[in-house]
Amino acid sequence: MLFDDRTFYTRTTGKPVLIILHQERSSPGRVGHLLLEKGFSLDIRRPVLGEALPATLEDHAGAVVFGGPMSANDDEEFIRREIDWLSVPLTENKPFLGICLGAQMLVRHLGGVVAPHHEGLTEIGWYPLEATEKGRALMEWPSMVYQFHREGFDLPVGAELLASGSTYPNQAFRYGENAWGIQFHGELTRVMMHRWVVHGAHRFELPGAQVGRAHLEGRMDHDGPLRDWMDRFLTHIFQRQGETMAA
Repeated sequence: MLFDDRTFYTRTTGKPVLIILHQERSSPGRVGHLLLEKGFSLDIRRPVLGEALPATLEDHAGAVVFGGPMSANDDEEFIRREIDWLSVPLTENKPFLGICLGAQMLVRHLGGVVAPHHEGLTEIGWYPLEATEKGRALMEWPSMVYQFHREGFDLPVGAELLASGSTYPNQAFRYGENAWGIQFHGELTRVMMHRWVVHGAHRFELPGAQVGRAHLEGRMDHDGPLRDWMDRFLTHIFQRQGETMAA
């Protein structure tokens, strides 16, 4: 089922989760659906289109910053503004999740480095994931995850590495009590993946990338465990001891 932004926001009555997207037609996809199922409403903002971010998250249950085709190293004003804004959830200790570009922005905010692979390799398709000891203590993780990126990040000082990969070692981390970053994508619905495969086909020739057929075939084998993990992960971030933070 597909929702427009207004439906996402008004379907439930709890405190909204702030959703930050980076393209006009971007969607929170599966993450949006799962948050709605957990009783949250969604407040969707697109800073790239000039939409303002709140000065405080007092009226929000937390925030999720999604991916996008731009780089956290770009000198665009909205990129710098978003990276600076991350002081809000960190200072207020609000639940925060950065996905791909969102994780890289968090790394930049914390003083870490975002950069391409030293051999120019990309991760575009399905790739193995291995949880660290701290990650395994937190929950069960999927063995394969969906990736679509040409840059990775180092681990910020004070962060805990939760999951790793062979090409880009830093795949998931936690900073402090409530800030989380993941390099891979658990938010893609089937429709979203088909759109990415069509519009991103020119990237399948990059070093390390998989052909489009492998993206769709891999979904049949690997998406179920990834979806289940995303559900549990969002519960862990935005709910505590069975009590929703939406109220």
